[in-house]
Amino acid sequence: MTLVYLGLGTNLGSRARNLSAARRRLREKGVRILRQSRVMETAPWGVAEQPRFLNQVVEGDWGGTPRALLRAAKQVEREGGRRPGRRWGPRVIDVDILLFGEERIRSRDMVVPHPRIGQREFVLESLAELGVNPGGRW
Repeated sequence: MTLVYLGLGTNLGSRARNLSAARRRLREKGVRILRQSRVMETAPWGVAEQPRFLNQVVEGDWGGTPRALLRAAKQVEREGGRRPGRRWGPRVIDVDILLFGEERIRSRDMVVPHPRIGQREFVLESLAELGVNPGGRW
């Protein structure tokens, strides 16, 4: 098993319900959620003209590969109602792989640690709440 940290975000529909459904779907896909940060309401990042977000970080155990976790995360997004749209635009649910154990991954469709951890205060605060200091990992 690999210890993983996933960032969840939503700013459309019933935001609290979207987060809860995403956690449930992640469990169904094999993520054993160990802990979760508190839910934070945050201003939009990247595109300001949209509703505020609810964000949360979950810590979990994952028995598969990073690529399999990415597929599971994208499936959770689709099942939650996310459709392709504007980068950093409004979304029903967003699931980002923040950390995958100690691995560093750089490919066309996957970068871990998440490349914008250090730019998003709510991510750093949520990780710190869970006792994680990503340090210079990004």
